Amino acid sequence: MAEKFARWLRQNLTDAERILWSRLRDLKQIGLHFRRQVPFDRYVADFCCHSAKLIVELDGDQHGSDASLSYDAHRTAYLNSRGYRVLRFANLEVMCELNRVIDAIVLASRDPHPDRFALRPPRKGEVK
Repeated sequence: MAEKFARWLRQNLTDAERILWSRLRDLKQIGLHFRRQVPFDRYVADFCCHSAKLIVELDGDQHGSDASLSYDAHRTAYLNSRGYRVLRFANLEVMCELNRVIDAIVLASRDPHPDRFALRPPRKGEVK
């Protein structure tokens, strides 16, 4: 089901998604290969770079409701549990501050996800 929905989403990008997608494709030059509308079980990520374990989500006006905020939080927690870092940007940020958004994405791709290289917990009696 998520695959069909992802295909539909790819064919019906918002203006902000279309603009960001055109810039994310350019990041192949620095080794970042993003895919758009990527299914993860029952969820679909807007943009994903598997090699950097990075997901980029764009939030429109509908993401401000309590129900949407709760859904987004559960979805982000699920994607984090799969080892992915999730960056969220408002559509307006993409439309008005595209270079800053791209810079943040590139920076996050170079900074390892905190869970990927987590230190072992201290042993009994050991202080860190």
